[in-house]
Amino acid sequence: MADSDPEALRAELLERWERAASGWGRRAPHMREFGMPVSTWMIEHAGLQPGQRVLELAAGPGETGLLAAELIRPGGVLISSDAAESMLDVARARARELGIENVEFRRLELEWIDLPTAGVDVVMCRWAVMLIVDPEAALRESRRVLVPGGRMVLAVWDQPELNPWAAIIDRVLVELGHAPPPDPSAPGMFALAAPGRLHELLEGAGFVEVLVESLELPRAPMTAQELIAERLDLSRLFAETYERLSGDEREAIERRIASVGAPYADADGRLVLPGRALVAAATA
Repeated sequence: MADSDPEALRAELLERWERAASGWGRRAPHMREFGMPVSTWMIEHAGLQPGQRVLELAAGPGETGLLAAELIRPGGVLISSDAAESMLDVARARARELGIENVEFRRLELEWIDLPTAGVDVVMCRWAVMLIVDPEAALRESRRVLVPGGRMVLAVWDQPELNPWAAIIDRVLVELGHAPPPDPSAPGMFALAAPGRLHELLEGAGFVEVLVESLELPRAPMTAQELIAERLDLSRLFAETYERLSGDEREAIERRIASVGAPYADADGRLVLPGRALVAAATA
């Protein structure tokens, strides 16, 4: 990854998200079910009212924002945004499927939100702030576009050891020499997982009444092969690594995942892997 040049890194990350959109579309029903406790928490803490303007950043398939859209009618508008146009296409299709019409789709970056100051009542962002080059800038921008007293609700991932459903594959790739150890300072799934870090960033961006909680998110039982197939759909970085490997190397990865995940195996040998998100709400 081109981490020596922030602009090159941003371009590389965006290109990967553009290519991952089709996989996220295929996995949307499963990820919707998995992430529903987080979306529900965010909706409950957003203080939604009819007539509000709600901005969802890095919406991906758009599930959280589309739930909000139902609650701000009549008169309210959801701005469903993503930096990747192909992700917006997935969200557009979902809105059509649900018959939701009070939604605008915009291509927006988290680090420089191309909207007027004090123009929205609520900002929501599920599982994205930790994946960008400058999370502090994203939170400052989120506060800028909020009306005074507006609400920010977001989610990131807790520490790797609390999310073996995601961390096991990364651990195995490192152990087998197919990937370097993760750089804790780089954008990534666990970049904001350190205790107190999310609270600190929100306060540093000027938010008040900051609340950060954790939510347990168990996964449905999966075989090692199913876990790999899911990651291939959701992560272009993993897919690029995996696609370079031989058949024997891929089989070794599958065996090692099954071995490392054995403490989580059910009676049928499938892996029941825990997950934990950090959810936060704050006032502008």
